[in-house]
Amino acid sequence: MANNFNKKAVVILSGGMDSTLSSYIAKNSGYELIAVHFNYGQRTQTKELKAFRDICEKLNVLNKYEIDIPFFTQIGASALTDKSIEVPINGIEKGIIPITYVPFRNGIFLSIASAIAEKESASAMYIGVVQEDSSGYPDCTNSFINSIQKAINEGTKDSTNIEIITPLVNLSKAQIVQEAIKLNVPLELTWSCYKEEDEACGVCDSCRLRLNGFNEVNSKDPIKYKEIF
Repeated sequence: MANNFNKKAVVILSGGMDSTLSSYIAKNSGYELIAVHFNYGQRTQTKELKAFRDICEKLNVLNKYEIDIPFFTQIGASALTDKSIEVPINGIEKGIIPITYVPFRNGIFLSIASAIAEKESASAMYIGVVQEDSSGYPDCTNSFINSIQKAINEGTKDSTNIEIITPLVNLSKAQIVQEAIKLNVPLELTWSCYKEEDEACGVCDSCRLRLNGFNEVNSKDPIKYKEIF
């Protein structure tokens, strides 16, 4: 921790459980946090933005960016940004990238966050991607993160040297829940549902993964659900 004293980290904070835990890990590692949130036309944009602001308040983050990138709705091709596509509620089929995948979303997020990191002289970026127990998105893998880190450092000033840190990438959802409880992460403020903004639907892929994590550690999720699969 002492080695990171006065060092800055950009945290990509959606307001979900994974990105929130990742942000808490960054803070506990001694970094001054710069929080970045993206409004990209997702179905639960209003709820996620509220979660982001509430979590920043809990973390005492004063330096934060709320970035609007509405072009994702123009691109479409995802149930999160195109309301003509139904959000699937039948569970995750292994080996198939689900329709909730937003094309190259994390690549775009990391590119924008790297510009902020360079401006702010941050040495690290934290992102809560999960490879082991997730929906199988191609932009959540170790190999992708390693490749884009190299590209970012190739395309920025010589004095800029950014490390992308993915503390959750090899964890299961159950391990993520355990770690979040251990670090007193305010899980009641987080939002994971792909469909709803008042009460979580309980049946979309993201709700299923989250609920499975809580069930596996015999813990109760503090947010409300319309139904439990």
